[in-house]
Amino acid sequence: MSTNTPGSSPRTRPVERGVTAELLERHDRRGPRYTSYPTAVEFHDGVTGEMYEEHLARADRAGGPVSLYVHLPFCEARCTFCGCHVIATPHRERARPYLGLLERELELLADRLPARRELSQLHFGGGTPTYHTPEELSTLAGRITDLFRPVPGAELAVEVDPRVTKREHLAALAEKGFNRLSVGVQDLTPQVQEAIGRVQTRGETATVIADGRELGFGGVNMDLIYGLPHQTVESFEETVRSAIELGPDRFAIYSFAHVPDLRGNQRALDVEALPDRTTKFALFAMAREVLLESGYDSIGMDHFARGDDELALARRAGELRRNFQGYTTIPAQDVLGVGISAIGDVRGGYWQNAKKLSRYREQIEADRFPIERGVVRDADDELRRDVIHELMCNFALDVPAIEKRHGVEFERVFADDLVRLAEYEREGMVERSPGRIEVTPLGELFVRNLAMCFDRYRHGSETTTFSSTV
Repeated sequence: MSTNTPGSSPRTRPVERGVTAELLERHDRRGPRYTSYPTAVEFHDGVTGEMYEEHLARADRAGGPVSLYVHLPFCEARCTFCGCHVIATPHRERARPYLGLLERELELLADRLPARRELSQLHFGGGTPTYHTPEELSTLAGRITDLFRPVPGAELAVEVDPRVTKREHLAALAEKGFNRLSVGVQDLTPQVQEAIGRVQTRGETATVIADGRELGFGGVNMDLIYGLPHQTVESFEETVRSAIELGPDRFAIYSFAHVPDLRGNQRALDVEALPDRTTKFALFAMAREVLLESGYDSIGMDHFARGDDELALARRAGELRRNFQGYTTIPAQDVLGVGISAIGDVRGGYWQNAKKLSRYREQIEADRFPIERGVVRDADDELRRDVIHELMCNFALDVPAIEKRHGVEFERVFADDLVRLAEYEREGMVERSPGRIEVTPLGELFVRNLAMCFDRYRHGSETTTFSSTV
């Protein structure tokens, strides 16, 4: 790792160097990433498509633009590290009927939202969206923007795999208004790529980014993963520095979630080649330090953005938000999930579509919403969701603001939670003052642990469903 010198970037805070193996061991536990609260572990089959329709009716009366996530699950082959819900097949003709099902689900949603036909955020995720042809993506995007008109400044994003993404894909999407790329890289080291079944040259990645910039994609995100087989601090530093040279506006540095009991494809990984706890933390610590020194700001727990990026500005203003698409500044009170396994957040409830394609098809062809699982939040869920998201996004809690929004007495409601938080206060991870709770630079590294203090579903329980927090 490089060292700080006088005059180095004020963003650089190498607090990670003071983290000991003993501290890691003491606080390494399994816990959620809190893309939702309650988390998906609490979802159940007691929610129905009929209930979803009721919540859509409330959403329609509320007004305002919506956020839309479209799941495109197909890939040519499944990578051994992958934790996403994908369908791997080299036979592209098998994927085409799925696009028609998506269009029908979108039409069902539009029918239920006659007063809310605007969107502020659209995200094509996967799988590999560019598995489909440019013409197929153009048709799908066009149907969406016919049904839901993008508002000025809307973010239209697509996840791309540089190995299969052609300039024609990007041109077709740019013509429909797409303006942000999310580029999957994971690692640029050949030995690591071979171990995870994703061999991807730097040149392929550079070409996709350059093409995207030329075609008008104003934003580029890049995903890297630490904790993969054969990674070393030295090799991963080369990846991070090489990736920075490609000029992304934002980075996501994800912790590899090794959950072979849930993802059978991960059983093919060589467990002996995985970094141990101390090395894995050192990988992230190094990446964080290099990014901070290179002019990126820390955004939430594992994202980084250039200092003039809207996420960095929102983070400094304490206005950062988080939804299933990640950290965001774009206001949308309701998120619609479309496609198999997609999760929506509509009027106080989470709604997950059927995971099996056969079940999804059956419901859509019957003109029914394919809701399979979810949860309707109660008042306590809403309160704790607000607290957890403030911690995860802005690393601070404005206690009077929380009390005013929810009509509660914070110290009374969270008496037991604050006892749990006191352990981390003694460790120097959080500071409390009248009316405010601040996460320290050290605490930012363990923010998932801090959030768990306020998660009533995790009190006294731990499940292998979640990945390690370290």
